[in-house]
Formats: sequence, C-alpha cells, structure tokens
Amino acid sequence: MGSKATRVAFGEALARLGGENPDIVVIDADLSKSTMTDFFAQKYPERFFDVGIAEGNMVGMGAGMGLAGKIPFICSFSCFVGGRFEQIRMSVCYNRSNVKIVGTHAGIGIGEDGYSQMALEDIALMRSLPNMIVVQPADAVETERAVEYIARHPGPVFLRLLRQKVNDINPPEYQFQLGKGVTLRPGKHLSILATGGVIENSLKAAENLKQKGIDAEVVNIHTIKPIDRELIADRARSHGKFVTVEDHGITGGLGSAVAEVVADLGRGQVKRIAVEDFAESGDPEGLYKKYGLSQENIAAKTLKLLQD
Repeated sequence: MGSKATRVAFGEALARLGGENPDIVVIDADLSKSTMTDFFAQKYPERFFDVGIAEGNMVGMGAGMGLAGKIPFICSFSCFVGGRFEQIRMSVCYNRSNVKIVGTHAGIGIGEDGYSQMALEDIALMRSLPNMIVVQPADAVETERAVEYIARHPGPVFLRLLRQKVNDINPPEYQFQLGKGVTLRPGKHLSILATGGVIENSLKAAENLKQKGIDAEVVNIHTIKPIDRELIADRARSHGKFVTVEDHGITGGLGSAVAEVVADLGRGQVKRIAVEDFAESGDPEGLYKKYGLSQENIAAKTLKLLQD
C-alpha cells in the first residue's frame, strides 16, 4: 500500500501532462514548493508563472489564458483560493473560462499551521457557483487519474488537495469517472459517504460497526459537484440511512450536498459528520479526534443514527 499526499501526486501528474499537452500553463502564488507545481516549473519554465502573493491577479491571468485557448492550472493554499471568491465568480465561472483551480492544504488535516491556513469553507464556496465542478480525490492514484480528466474537461474545475499523506485505497488500474461514487465496502444497513482524507477512518469505523452486527457500506465521493444523485437515490430506496464524513465545515460541503438530494427525493435520513467550529493547531490525528473525525467518533455517530 502506497502513502503519499495528494498534492504531491498532483504535482507529479501535472509535470507529466505538461509534456503531453503544450497548452497547459501553470500559475502559482508564491507557494510552488508547497503546492508542488515546482515539478512543472523545473520542466517547463516558459509555461510557469509565479505572481507572488497576489492571488487575485492569479485568478485574472488564469481566466484570460483560459479564454485565449490555454489550459491554466492556478494553484495556492485552498484558504487563499477561497479568499478570491469574487474574482473566481465573475472572471472564471461567469465567463465559463477553462480554468483549473487547485487548492492544497485543505481541512484541519494540515495540522500545526492552525486555523488561518485551514480551508474549511472552500467546498461550500466553490459548490455554490454555476459552471463549477468540485473534485476531491481520496489518494495518490485517484489524484493522478483526476488530474488527467480535469486537463481534458472543458470549463472551470476546483480540485481540493491535502497536505498530509494518505494511504492508497484504489488499485493501480483505477479509472476516474466524474460524478460517480466508488463503493469501497459494500453494506446493507446504511451508507457512509466520505470524501478526501477521512475515508480511511470511515473504513475503519465500518469495521468497528461490523463487530456490533451493523453492515455499513462505505462510498468514496470524489466528486462533490456534480454529486452522484443516482447512487444516493438507489440507497434511499434500499435503506434510506446516510452518514456523511468530511474534513470541511458542517455547512455547505458534502453533507449538505447529500442532504439536498435526499430532500428532493423526499425520503431518507442524513447524519453529517464534519468540523463544527474554528479549529486549532495540532497534529492531524489529534485534531481529527478532537473535532469528531476519528474512526471511533464516526462509528459512534453512525450507531446513534440507527438507534434514533
């Protein structure tokens, strides 16, 4: 089993794709060694632009290049990307510019840097925009396949990546399908829908629940917009019970997306597990435990849903 941060897998995939498609350009905001766009910069310096700490300019440049026929990947920490929401709203999404927005260091899993660097609102912001696709891969394998897809996809995409290492949950031959959840563990009593860095804890929680006689399905929701409505509708008909798990704020993320579909269907129950406060500095495992994203917490809240 491999272990790698999704931001590293992104940087490697982007550098490889740069050799295959000369229209790919990269713009970074003084963080290339952290977002891993430095891999691309070293190979193709004539197609790499570092704008310094000027994320608004980065968005504007990317929008212009996208409308001019290039495939710009614009990259920074996800908290700083979200801070340029207005420029993304008007310059990228309103114009349907072919911009790939990459936000790294997402969620409380970044650890010691503390809340100022923890993007916990980015999915909510990007999901609210017309024409925007929102993708959060689970591991290095899925990241590589997702970046390949995103480079081909016409139109705005937000790619959410992690600072911390995560173990591979997908096989090497994995193929990415936009908007299609991946069932990692089948189950008949309820579905745990998870995304990003908390998927491994969700799988462990399902194993804990098995000891209590509960058969929980675990699904990797790598595409938060468009959400897999077909999968949710199918599970609403079969058992109707959902737990969503995400390293994001409780409002506007995966849990909200699933709850919206369930509300439209008029059937089903949803328990959202997410970050419900401003977080603090600490190691990722300790923060996941304190803010309710540990395997024990996921199992306990899932059990409560079945008892209510």
